[in-house]
This record gives sequence, C-alpha cells and structure tokens, in this order.
Amino acid sequence: MHSASGFSGVPHLPSSKPHKFSAGKSPLMNPKLENLWEEVRELTLGTTPQIDRLRTPPTPLQFLRHYLSQNKPFILSASSATTLQWPATTLWTSTSYLLHTLSSSTVSLHLTPTGQADSLTPHPSNPSSLCFASAHVQRTSFSDAVDAINASNKNGSSAGFVAYAQQQNDCFRGEYGALAGDCDSDVAWATEAIGGLPEAVNLWIGNDLSETSFHKDHYENLYAVVTGEKHFVLLPPTDVHRMYIREYPAAKYIYSEETGEFKLEIENPLRHVPWCSVNPYPLPENQEKEMSKFPLYYNGPKPFEVTVKAGEILYLPSMWFHHVRQTPDSRGLTIAVNYWYDMQFDIKYAYFNFLQSLPAPQEPTSHNPLTNENASDGDENHREESAFL
Repeated sequence: MHSASGFSGVPHLPSSKPHKFSAGKSPLMNPKLENLWEEVRELTLGTTPQIDRLRTPPTPLQFLRHYLSQNKPFILSASSATTLQWPATTLWTSTSYLLHTLSSSTVSLHLTPTGQADSLTPHPSNPSSLCFASAHVQRTSFSDAVDAINASNKNGSSAGFVAYAQQQNDCFRGEYGALAGDCDSDVAWATEAIGGLPEAVNLWIGNDLSETSFHKDHYENLYAVVTGEKHFVLLPPTDVHRMYIREYPAAKYIYSEETGEFKLEIENPLRHVPWCSVNPYPLPENQEKEMSKFPLYYNGPKPFEVTVKAGEILYLPSMWFHHVRQTPDSRGLTIAVNYWYDMQFDIKYAYFNFLQSLPAPQEPTSHNPLTNENASDGDENHREESAFL
C-alpha cells in the first residue's frame, strides 16, 4: 500500500466481501490487458485490496499531487483529528430532529421491489434476457419518506417495496435545504485543489436493503458518511473490460399504491443504456455461472474493498467503477452526503476512451448477442450514486 508523504496508510477490511477470485488463469484473459491491470497497481494504486487511509486531512497541494492528479482514491479516517466537525454528526442521529427540521419539506422517494434500481433485472416480456430498470420516483413529505424507509420489506412488514430517499439533482441544497447549516457547503481542501465549488451536493437516506450496481461517474466525488456505514467495491478505469459493459433496453418500475405491486415497463420509444454486467455478490447457486460468464472480472486482480464509517470521507476519483452496499445505524438508517466536483476532461479521459474502444477478448458464446453489442461508456450520463449509494 502506498501513502503520500506525511500520511499513514492503515489497511482496513470491510465486514462484507465480494466472492473470491479463481486462482487460475482463464483462457479468455488477454496478456496485454493483464499487464496493464498489474502495472497500474504496482506503480500507483498498490497491490493489496485496500486503499490509503489518512489520519489527517491532506493539504490542497497534497490532494492534488498524490490523489487527484493520479486518479487515486483514499479514505479520510474517523479520529479525534479528522472526524467530520459537522453539527450533522450529532443532530442527525435524532430522527425527531430530522422530522422537525424537515416538517414542511417535500422530498423525492425512490421505490423498487428489492432495493436495486438503476440495475439489471429480467426483461418483463423475455425473462431470459435483461433490461436496465430505474426506480419508481414519487414526491412525498419527509415524514412519510422516513415511514416508508422504516417499513421497507422488513420482517413482519406488509410493505412490498424498498424505499430510498435521494435524488441526484443537487437535492441537499434543494429538497433538504433546511439541513444545509448542519454540514459544510463544500470540502475546502478539494475545492482549492480542483479550483471550483461542487457542481452538486446530494443527500442519501436508506436502509441495508438499498444497493448500487457497478457503474462509474464523470465527477470527482467526496463521499461523507454521517450515520451507518457504506461498503464499496472499486475498480480503476483501466479495468473497464472487466465490467462487461453492454447495451440494455431501458425500463422503469411503476408502483401502484392501491395494489401494493410493481409493474416493469420498457420505455417507449425504445432506448438502450450501456451498463456494467457484473454482480460482485452473486447468489451461491449462481456463482459458478457468473464466474464462467465474466472471467475477466473473477480471474483478474482483486477489487479494492472499502468501508466508509460514520464521520469518514471517501475520495472516489472520476470514472472509477464502484458497487455499494450499506449497513444502517441502530435506528436502521444510513445517511450520507456527497459532493460532486466537475472532472477535468483532459488527456486521461482521452486515454480512457481509447482503451475502452479496444475490443475485449473473445467471450463465451452463451452471452446473449442482443445485449452484448454497441458497448458504450457505462453510465449513460447517470449521476452517482446511480440510484442507490
């Protein structure tokens, strides 16, 4: 593990891990791609599944030199020196405070059957193929949103949905503006290094059932957890071929409050979304099948595994692929704020586009050709955290 001068890199393993990789080489592996993956880790990222942990905030120059310019993630650890000095870290542990402060606020609530939105699911008219499904979104009072999250598909609950309060449109400074004074408006050392204020600040409130599928974003992301924990699986942009990005027909969940049931509808006119095909947490009965379908992922270097605890900040560089799960606090809630800064569309971006344009190694013939053509950049201008982060 590599740490910037003056920083301490302390390995930390998350409590939940993706399935282990096969020790053997796949016949579908490409030696040149393998060399790229290994060299990036040896030169910059480190060869263990952990990322740097800093005990003190970087200066703007340290952040620029050691992380931003190298497209390298790190965690600013929770300690007496670095734990977020925000009123939110104490105030938001009280649901009654949130309900009172947001008593007149209307927020966006995302509903799905399983907690997975902006993710792949069986096509409604052809279950043997997949589509890209977005959540049902409804506007509701904050108190009703909290009730829905607490009721989400819990044992003994009749709710047939998973609810997540979020909206990727600068919602913290809009829908949740009444809470703005509880957090910093930006991350000062990042703002100075990047040379501008955040493009958007978003708030995320959910439970352990909300999950984000692999994707990437064209933003420099500073992700602060206020309560609960977030568990990230990360891969650098150089590993794009391991994500098996494919075009999938776009669909949307429609939820009926009268029946309590969901309907999945393919968009009309038909639209296709490029999306990552890999699930790092397949069900045990599907693991062997997944490993045979996606050998570049399962036989390549282990992904970076990151748990971000309450009071910590993750720097997630632009174009890094990430999958996210979460562990709630004692109330059953996970609350986070993220700051999206515009990335520089510079030579690194040109290199990435060139790399992505290169053909992947030959793939198993079991793949559905209808979903394997015209691979694109893997985010279709979707903004983080996909639907759930």
